[in-house]
Amino acid sequence: MECQSHLFELPENHHYINCSYLSPLLKSVEQAGINGILSKRYPWEVTPQHFFNNSNTLRSLFADLINAHTDDIAIMPAVSYGLATAAKNIDPAKGKDIIIAGEQFPSNVYVWKRFCKQHNCNLKVINPPGDFNQRGKVWNQRIADTIDENTLVVALGNIHWADGTLFDLQQVGELVRQNDAYFIIDGTQSVGALPFNVQEVQPDALICAGYKWLMGPYAITLGYFGPKLQSGVPLEEGWITRKNSEDFSGLVDYEEEYQPGAQRFDMGERSNFILVPMMIEALKQVIEWTPETIQQYCKALTSDLVQQLPEYGYQIENADWRGHHMFGIRLPKNIAINELQAKLNERNIHVSVRGSAVRIAPNVYNDEKDIVALEDTLKSVATN
Repeated sequence: MECQSHLFELPENHHYINCSYLSPLLKSVEQAGINGILSKRYPWEVTPQHFFNNSNTLRSLFADLINAHTDDIAIMPAVSYGLATAAKNIDPAKGKDIIIAGEQFPSNVYVWKRFCKQHNCNLKVINPPGDFNQRGKVWNQRIADTIDENTLVVALGNIHWADGTLFDLQQVGELVRQNDAYFIIDGTQSVGALPFNVQEVQPDALICAGYKWLMGPYAITLGYFGPKLQSGVPLEEGWITRKNSEDFSGLVDYEEEYQPGAQRFDMGERSNFILVPMMIEALKQVIEWTPETIQQYCKALTSDLVQQLPEYGYQIENADWRGHHMFGIRLPKNIAINELQAKLNERNIHVSVRGSAVRIAPNVYNDEKDIVALEDTLKSVATN
């Protein structure tokens, strides 16, 4: 693949290597949003079908991306909403321990803290080893060793949001199923740029915000819900999630049944005529590129950076235990983070600091000039 920057509006004097923060806007996604805004000029042209057709298209595209069925997909406003939906439908009688990774993103922590308080469960936080040698491998083994007959939930990301550590979801999933527990995944920092197959991983829920690696707008999230949760109770009781809601003239014939599958978990006003078309265009592009190709592009783009920086005292996780689209660089002890940030700002290099790592998150709109600018800056700070 060649650099795809022509599909975006990115100034040449900025080096945006921070897709894990917010993706830039594709021109096609921007236009879909503008068209959605303009559609309300003439509201009589919005027909009942418009409340359903685009939502179903969006469901189908996300299902294709993760190898699921269309009816497995729910449209929600945020990851916290999706995780709360999953937590609401977990049977607390099946175990006492909820396992999460250390320094996990707050949305995938607070929901389990509340659950533990409500149901007298134990929150087990599995921290990484202090020694950087084989850190990812040891961390994964610690998580696997903690799963047993007392486990109720394992809640993870595919990669750690702060430093890109890769978690072995297939191994964890097998252990979860052996112990009849629930497996809940926040895929926000991986799905779209890292291949994910729900038939292989078999999570009970996979929740993904749209505004990062899925290239979509803010305030829309897509969720997969597996068989154990699909008959559950939604957070809200919307009219559109009920059976026969397509018949506007019969909406006062109140239905007890929901629409099939995970649609019962859709947020109210899920048919958003601005955000849904934007998300559709974003997913079309991601599917056309393919997560496999994006991952390989990022690997090739950063290969020299990864090889060179350890010579200057920087630490980067072994490639077997991190993403190529997002990874953390830990600084030599002689570098102050505020000094580095000032140098990065001077050159319009955009990355994030998360926890103890400088988070590097390229995508297909980046090219060699972006990575060279970053590498030169890191080297110069290390040698001053």
